[in-house]
Amino acid sequence: MTISLFTKKLLSLSLTATAAGVGVISSVVPAQAYLIYFGEDINGDPNVPLASFPNASDAEADFLSNLQGVGTEDFEGFSAGTGTPLNLTFPGSTGNITATLSGGGGTIDSVPVGQTNGAGRYATSGTNFFEVDAGSSNNFEVTFDSPVAAFGFYGVDIGDFGGQLQLELTNGTTQTVTVPNTGGSNGSTDGSVLFYGIVAENSSQTFTSVSFLTTTGQGDIFAFDDFTVGDLDQVVPPPPGTPEPASMLGLLAVGALGAGSALKRKRN
Repeated sequence: MTISLFTKKLLSLSLTATAAGVGVISSVVPAQAYLIYFGEDINGDPNVPLASFPNASDAEADFLSNLQGVGTEDFEGFSAGTGTPLNLTFPGSTGNITATLSGGGGTIDSVPVGQTNGAGRYATSGTNFFEVDAGSSNNFEVTFDSPVAAFGFYGVDIGDFGGQLQLELTNGTTQTVTVPNTGGSNGSTDGSVLFYGIVAENSSQTFTSVSFLTTTGQGDIFAFDDFTVGDLDQVVPPPPGTPEPASMLGLLAVGALGAGSALKRKRN
C-alpha cells in the first residue's frame, strides 16, 4: 500500500465561500470540542469526474496544516476486488499506527484517471478507492491499535440518492458527528467530492475506532479515498494569537470571510 507523508509548514485556519450550487464552504469549526474540516464540490454528472475540487482540497490542506509527519492511505497497494478486512499502516509519532478497515462488505474498485465507473464514483488520487453500499447492514469501521487524534478522508458520490453519513468515534465512550454533505435526489449530485477531517485537541478526545454509519436514501453507494491518520503528538498547537475555536465559530455565524495560506498536498 502507498503512504504519502506530509510535513507541517504553516498553521492556517481558513474560511472561504463559493456561490450557491457550486460548492460548500471550506471551513474549520469546533464540533463538541473537536476541530472539524469540511469542504464539498458539487458535480452532477455520473460519467465525468471533477477535474479539480478546490473546496475539498482546501479543507484537506487546512486539516493537514494542523498536523505533522502524518500519512495517507490511497488504496493503490490493493488489487481491485479486494474486500474487507483491509490492513492499513500509518506513520505515528513513535512508530507505526496499525489499523484495520472491517465490515460493510465493501471492496476496492479501480477506475482510470479522468473517468468514472459510470455511476459517479472514482478515486481522488491514483486509480483505486474503497466502495461500499450505503445502509446500516453495510456500515464499516476503522480500528486502531493505539489512540489517534486526527482522521480525515475524501468521499465521492456521497448522498446523490439522498443517503447520509455519520462517524461514530469510540474510546470507552462514543460520540457521533454528522458529515454535512449536500443531499441529492435521483443522482442529482452524482460524482460530487467532499473532504471531512476531525482533530482532537487533548487526550480525552482521542479515539481507537471510527465507524462509518450510512443510510441508503434511494439506494446510495459511496466511494472513499485518501484516509489520513495522526496521533496526538502529531497535532501541532496553534501559534500564539490564533483565534480560539469559539471565536472561529462566531466568525462563521456572522458570515465573515478569512483567508490563510494552505499547505498544498504532495502525492507520491
